[in-house]
Amino acid sequence: MIEANEIDRAWNHESRAAAMKAILLALVPLLISSGGTAAANPDLANALITDTATHTTVELLKRPAAMTSDSPYLAANDAPILPFEISVAEADIEDLKRRLANTRWPDQIAGTSWEYGTDLSYLRELVDYWQNEFDWRKQEFELNQFDQFKTEIDGLELHFTHQRSPSEDAIPLLMVHGWPGSISEFSKIIGPLTDPGNHGGDITDSFHIVAPSLPGFGFSGKPRQPGVSPEKIAHILAALMEKIGYQRYAIAGGDWGAIINRHLANHYPQRLIGLHSNMILASAPADEEARNAVTTAENQLRASRGAFMQNERAYQLIQGTKPQSLGYGLNDSPAGLAAWIIEKFHGWTDMPQGSEGYLDNHFSKDELLTNISIYWFTETITSSTRIYYENSKTAVEKPIEYIDVPTGAAIFPAEIFITPKSWAEASYDLRHWTVMSEGGHFAALQKPQLYLNDLREFFRLLR
Repeated sequence: MIEANEIDRAWNHESRAAAMKAILLALVPLLISSGGTAAANPDLANALITDTATHTTVELLKRPAAMTSDSPYLAANDAPILPFEISVAEADIEDLKRRLANTRWPDQIAGTSWEYGTDLSYLRELVDYWQNEFDWRKQEFELNQFDQFKTEIDGLELHFTHQRSPSEDAIPLLMVHGWPGSISEFSKIIGPLTDPGNHGGDITDSFHIVAPSLPGFGFSGKPRQPGVSPEKIAHILAALMEKIGYQRYAIAGGDWGAIINRHLANHYPQRLIGLHSNMILASAPADEEARNAVTTAENQLRASRGAFMQNERAYQLIQGTKPQSLGYGLNDSPAGLAAWIIEKFHGWTDMPQGSEGYLDNHFSKDELLTNISIYWFTETITSSTRIYYENSKTAVEKPIEYIDVPTGAAIFPAEIFITPKSWAEASYDLRHWTVMSEGGHFAALQKPQLYLNDLREFFRLLR
């Protein structure tokens, strides 16, 4: 049995969070097997784990043991939440280095850079750094500074970061990444969002952050059945937030995160405080006046990004039709994986696209390779690309018409889709609209301060 003084000693230890996770791993099975309150209420045992960073065990016992489901998708939701630590086997790191050393490089036409795809000279530079200088253990340690957990929802293992704020008035915020991103995209902003007082901000702008690895991505499980579409994932994430204990919460994200969150808002508007998107999507409205109320600047940006993306959409067609064929090469060759992902970071960032543009001026090699390494070590490049297939092949359960949730949008100039404000107003309860002067698709990683400021400004309207 774990004595109270042992918990107190662990709580006051320098490594408080790590010690508490170890204690709770032992504590929860005891509670469940004892036949006591936690045995009758599995969610109570879950609650004991989810708030270790900022609450005592006594406070945790006061959390409601269950919530009322408003959807059959959320009914079977009693699997435990368990602490998780990112830990890659040393043998896998050595295998990566061997594969990088044995890369068989393709040729490239003289005088070209990125016109045909990923530039050979840059990729050689990146792979050399990955093999000889990149320290995965350091990045692993940094990611593990955030509280990591795993649970199972609808038969799928789901990994997520749950970092609670010390502020009692913090807003729960579900942050959803896309492809080819991961939870590492949010590494610069989790601290300022959860603890703004210690990051030059105002404590009233606090959030509790939940950042899941999407099914088939990163440290989450790989779907074994077809049909895990963005809409299906929205149901899974709603179930996750219910399991954690957040009855109402906010959502934010870009890329697939923006699409998933739109489905989530469509199905569960009553649960949402607000929706923030840095890739807001809307079709042309039926109303002619609203359809034509597009500014000159919006028309120009929309046209320029549309023209650029005409030469950028091949990946969508491959991943939306034959992701398995692509996966054999990318899952076997780290250099091939890096080339496939890094091209997207290059093309979707506001930088010169020829030889005069240098990606390291916008992201560090460590940032780029941490994200790529997550795909490599978890072997999830194939399962992650299937989201494109499932999106195109799975029938929509509830068509999206009007999103009746307070919505804020941040428009970055190098985003891959540009939606005019009048179109967004016709499709959302739009409360906030910011046109950024710089930044691209990976906003939270490339322009964290701009992204942070916009999140804070929007949600101040809803506090």
